[in-house]
Amino acid sequence: MTKGNGARTRKVFGGFSTPFSRVGPVLAALMFGFAISPGPVMAWQMPASSEPAAEQGSGAYPATYEEDSTLPAHVVYRPKDMAALKGEKLGVYIFGNGACSADGTSSRNHLLEIASHGYVAIALGVDPARHAAPPPSPQMTNGQLSAPTSASELTDAIDWVMRENGRAGSPYYGRIDTGQIAVSGWSCGGLQALTVAPDPRVRTVVVMNSGVFNDSAMKISGIDIDKSVLGRLHGSALYVLGGPEDIAYKNGTDDFSRLSGLPAALVNIPVGHGGTYMQPHGGVAAEVVVNWLDWQLKGLPTAAQKFQGDACAYCRDSRLTLERKNIN
Repeated sequence: MTKGNGARTRKVFGGFSTPFSRVGPVLAALMFGFAISPGPVMAWQMPASSEPAAEQGSGAYPATYEEDSTLPAHVVYRPKDMAALKGEKLGVYIFGNGACSADGTSSRNHLLEIASHGYVAIALGVDPARHAAPPPSPQMTNGQLSAPTSASELTDAIDWVMRENGRAGSPYYGRIDTGQIAVSGWSCGGLQALTVAPDPRVRTVVVMNSGVFNDSAMKISGIDIDKSVLGRLHGSALYVLGGPEDIAYKNGTDDFSRLSGLPAALVNIPVGHGGTYMQPHGGVAAEVVVNWLDWQLKGLPTAAQKFQGDACAYCRDSRLTLERKNIN
């Protein structure tokens, strides 16, 4: 919630309060998950009774999520019935949470939707329902906001899928296509995804309601990133923003303007910084991401048609706007 006006405005998150004058509105939004301008309520602002029940996704493989003892501090989303995949191998979608949160279920509908289309999706953090203490929230360290999770944990997840695919006895043994890896994240988690996107194992990066700070003075402790990372991206890139009401809109659109030499798309869904993560099946944003992954990782023609050509499906979709680079 927001209290007061002007220089005295403060934001309160989980009992922790900090003045805007020390943090700045953009950093506050990225780390605490509150929309600065009018827009939809964020997932972690909603009382538990208002949250939609966890679902299974709308894809061919009803999905579930779990903690795995071989990958601590992560939550793994996968098809419930791995045998139903038959010969199809799982693509990989590694996700940094909004506010760089350690709640690995905070975007569960989005991630269940991805997994139900034949992916293993991995979020940083834990399942709070399985732990007595809540996962840590953003903190102030020496006057600077500090992320509860680190970008290196996205790399840990990539390392894990590589190991598990080759480990006899693993439920993922031989079931993962290690050439189909995407990194993604919401808000602060999008900065984490951009940090690790230059990893040569990553085929595409999906940046959601995020972008590298235009003001180089803005910093989040634990995230070392600047605009130079954009020149090290490879494969392809998708930005999903919430329109001009999104506090990350200027950062994300500036990022997109700087991209060159790789296929890239910018989708704006006019919902603000809160996105559609906890809507049924993850809402429009999850639909867009699934089609991007199905095209960029799996090469499915029906998914490519959403983005390619003058008559592409998303070119004339009233729910969103689409900009493209190096996409015919």
